[in-house]
Amino acid sequence: MLQISKQSVVYFLWLTLLLVSCKQEIVPIECKPGTDHEDYVHSLEKANLLNTALAKDWLPAAQASLESPVQIQTPYQETFYWAPETPEAQGYIFSVKRGQKILIDLDPQKLDSTQIFMDLFRIEKQSAGDEHVHIASAQKKELILGFEPREDGRYLLRIQPELLRGGQYHFIVKVVPSLQFPVLDKTRQAIGSFFGDERDGGRRKHHGIDIFAKRHTPILAPTDGYIRFAGERGLGGQVVWMHDPKRDLKLYFAHLHTIIAKSGQWVELGDTLGLVGNTGNARTTPPHLHFGIYQDGPIDPFHFVADLPDKPKNIRSNQNLVGQQVRMRQTAAITLTVPDSMKQDEKMLDQYQMIEIKAAMLSNYRVKLPNGIVGVIHMNDVESMERPIMTDRLSEDLILLEKPAKNVAIVEHLVTPEHITVLAKDADHWYVRSITGAAGWIETLP
Repeated sequence: MLQISKQSVVYFLWLTLLLVSCKQEIVPIECKPGTDHEDYVHSLEKANLLNTALAKDWLPAAQASLESPVQIQTPYQETFYWAPETPEAQGYIFSVKRGQKILIDLDPQKLDSTQIFMDLFRIEKQSAGDEHVHIASAQKKELILGFEPREDGRYLLRIQPELLRGGQYHFIVKVVPSLQFPVLDKTRQAIGSFFGDERDGGRRKHHGIDIFAKRHTPILAPTDGYIRFAGERGLGGQVVWMHDPKRDLKLYFAHLHTIIAKSGQWVELGDTLGLVGNTGNARTTPPHLHFGIYQDGPIDPFHFVADLPDKPKNIRSNQNLVGQQVRMRQTAAITLTVPDSMKQDEKMLDQYQMIEIKAAMLSNYRVKLPNGIVGVIHMNDVESMERPIMTDRLSEDLILLEKPAKNVAIVEHLVTPEHITVLAKDADHWYVRSITGAAGWIETLP
């Protein structure tokens, strides 16, 4: 039986389903007025569930993910966990250059959810603050998204499971050029002159990139399109003008030694347009292709074709700890993201501080403290709670609490001379296990 990988599905969607939508992006599925996320809210309302305690937490979690997202650098990957009993959502904010294609893939590892909502927003600066403009949503079954921005910008991805569902997921963001490299067997290392470089002693700017290659190296169509002109013209010598209808771009190929494409011809990705040369005003330079892109003026082609690293670095932190409660091995800093801004702050955590690992990325963990604060710590600063800090006998009767706070549920009454095992701490509370196996918090050590 033919096996089709998820990566193949991603690229198949790009080749067959890309449509221009939502003003500035090219996305696989055109935007619609009601998203699956909004439809789900309506279904809760119709079922008279919107006023339940869980639903009241679910909607604020969705909003909080937009207001306090995690800032990431693409390409990126992490493994994260959601507890089914706790309504959660996660936002990721990242920057994209025009010409890049972003591929987002969410892969369930330990699935406990029947529906995940993935929504992409463009962030637009407004006088009253940032506005989140919905761009696209992942299809329910695929959990993949892809898009090309029409201009440099910042984007936010929100991921949220339906109520009472969770699990462990692997999340990856790849960055690839939206066009194929236009010179056979060459990469960005062959680019020897860049957009904006000075020409003629500073009297003009370079409106393209120069890709150096041996004479007669094939020049390839970087996408499907229509040849508007093929012939000799001005400083470019032997040139080809091509129209990319999907992106509404004019592609310019100059200094060709030989032209193969014909005016009025439709060409497909990878077709040979001509051969590298140095005609026109490039007669005194080594053979190269001058490649330009135009749309209401010149556009920097670099990110359209540059084969930058698209795969994120490997996750070195222990992914088996994701979703687990651990403690600080030593006093160390946690990096916090300040809400409503991209600024970061640091706070020192004491040795033995209990933390819950929400996600693993690179050599770090994203963790949550018992008071709800979320931040990032280094993987070497944590340890499991399997080894007790100490075991002691009670000198007085104590109350075992559900949480390290006032006015919370009581787990158990501890009476002398019972033994307890101390596992972690949080401020002036200690996390312990009683002789019966019950775990909870006490205010003081015996």
